[in-house]
Amino acid sequence: MAGKLDQLFVALKHWAVGFFPEAWQPLVSILLSIVPIIAVFGGLFAITTVIERKGLGRIQNRLGPNRVGIPLTNIRLFGFGQFIADGIKALIKEDVVPRAADKVVHFLAPIALVVPVLLGYSVLPFGRNMVPIDLDAGLLFFFAVGAGTELSLFMAGWGSRNKYSLLGAMRAIAQMISYEMPLVLSGLAVVMITGTLSLPKIVEAQNAYTGTIAHWHVFTPWGLAGFILFIISSLAEANRSPFDMPEAESEIIAGYFVEYSGFKFALFFLGEYLGMFAVAGLGITLFLGGWTAPFSWLTWIPSWAWFMGKLVTIVAVFIWIRGTVPRLRADQLMNFAWKFMLPMALLNIVVAGLWHFTGREGWNMIVRWLVCAGILIVPYLLLGRALETKFVKRVYRYAS
Repeated sequence: MAGKLDQLFVALKHWAVGFFPEAWQPLVSILLSIVPIIAVFGGLFAITTVIERKGLGRIQNRLGPNRVGIPLTNIRLFGFGQFIADGIKALIKEDVVPRAADKVVHFLAPIALVVPVLLGYSVLPFGRNMVPIDLDAGLLFFFAVGAGTELSLFMAGWGSRNKYSLLGAMRAIAQMISYEMPLVLSGLAVVMITGTLSLPKIVEAQNAYTGTIAHWHVFTPWGLAGFILFIISSLAEANRSPFDMPEAESEIIAGYFVEYSGFKFALFFLGEYLGMFAVAGLGITLFLGGWTAPFSWLTWIPSWAWFMGKLVTIVAVFIWIRGTVPRLRADQLMNFAWKFMLPMALLNIVVAGLWHFTGREGWNMIVRWLVCAGILIVPYLLLGRALETKFVKRVYRYAS
């Protein structure tokens, strides 16, 4: 019964494809992979926008959305009709294009943001036998298409012919390039250990148990450090707080999309959240065992339920961070990337290699853990102490 529930969506897809002529089946199979991804993650985007606003309201001791419900009734649904109202507003709102803007570039920028993000979902394994495209270089493909989002942000800033838009675009590109390096390097340690770029094979490498505990990479010193580096870099790549410098409303109005309204603005909003879900899904695949269970006695739960549960948990952590951590200054953000994140990511590759070879030589597990953890902790303390001098304590003066 557990196996049938685990392969429920795979079986449904094969059953639906069987209704069509053989010549049409490849195309139908592709469509039945694309449509659920857009529907599920599009729906998750809509719900997350409301949950985030309500969660931030709770964290900051204020009310979140609580009014919008079913029209012509007194049923308010605790404000969960808000995303429907926002969607309708985005569709009917006037599309304002600046007179001096490059019309073609201005129009294509939001499309160029959403398309690469959706392509990244095509290689993520959402469950056992539930990967749309099983590429041998799936990880490389994910990072390659993800780099296309930087071009879209530059198109938005340049095409708007607005100084604030261009400044926001330059900030975004500098930030994304800086944090893309530790993001990729943290994933490189996983590739070294598993010996593959295929995301399903990386998950399979973690689908083993010692006693009842899974062999997730996050349960190793290099895996824990890599996961933390990956999550921090993911926040910066998604322009999430405290790395939301490109959209610093108090400084440059709204960043690279200041000249966008209506549905085009909604596409930027959609692309940002879909990108956050995609990179969170990649982090789950690389470090948290993908669709595998943390304990052997929980393997009866469907694999796709484990993947989505981990994804929702990481998104909740992202919301929590946004509500509690203040925004960094531009110089602090770049110093943190180049003087802390990058050296730690490079060091983590060395530790991953040491972990691999000491395992072959049969070191005691406790000694192995302590040695690898010590190699990471000492530079962490030294780099952190050196970076503290850059974070000058603010002195507040009040009028007497």
